[in-house]
Amino acid sequence: MSKISVNITIPVLNEEHSLPRCIGTLTEHLSNGVKGEWDWRITIADNGSEDATPEVGRQLSEEHPNVRLTRLEQRGRGRALKKAWLESDADVRCFMDVDLSTRLDALEPLVNAIADERYDVAIGSRLMPQSLVEKRTLKREIVSRAYNALIRVMFPRKTFRDAQCGFKAVSRDVAENVVPLVENTGWFFDTELLLLSLRAGYRIKEIPVHWVDDPDTRVRIVSTATEDIKGLLRVRFSPADVKSVGD
Repeated sequence: MSKISVNITIPVLNEEHSLPRCIGTLTEHLSNGVKGEWDWRITIADNGSEDATPEVGRQLSEEHPNVRLTRLEQRGRGRALKKAWLESDADVRCFMDVDLSTRLDALEPLVNAIADERYDVAIGSRLMPQSLVEKRTLKREIVSRAYNALIRVMFPRKTFRDAQCGFKAVSRDVAENVVPLVENTGWFFDTELLLLSLRAGYRIKEIPVHWVDDPDTRVRIVSTATEDIKGLLRVRFSPADVKSVGD
């Protein structure tokens, strides 16, 4: 039986200090903590860093044969993910945040949902009953729940609880057919990907996660919320030409 190929993208912006710890922890987990037979690769997707992140990324790619660096001069987390996923030929294409807020024991269920259970998209969720969330501020919790409630109102067919957890995976089919259609280059990328995948009839599975809030997060709540609302309106009233499953 051939190994399943798995690519994990880490989008980074000015993360020279966090990146070595992330790659060290992740490579160790993939080498020793994964039970399945995976042919795994890690992609560091730098988008416009102005510190030593590119140099650190290049050094890590030299130290670890399964790690590569790709760089964009333009900023945008969604832009970096899109580039990395479209450059990959892996069967399962994942991403996670550099702070590793999501505990890595959720990685195997995430990948297996696609590799074994034949889902098309798998996402970590902080809002499932089995999930455990630590150190999250009340403000961030309220904003997150309000945002997901807004999605339920605007998109009644939505079947997922948590659109924004930085822990997701897609199949080769979704990467090739949906990812090129995602217009947002920032934080709304995740939500747009999920909504377009649902519109096309792809199956999404949520995975409960153990998640610890990062007090040093780069997310600006107000500006990100504004971007998200604009994105929701665009997707809701300007349907993209997404090819349905089976067409």
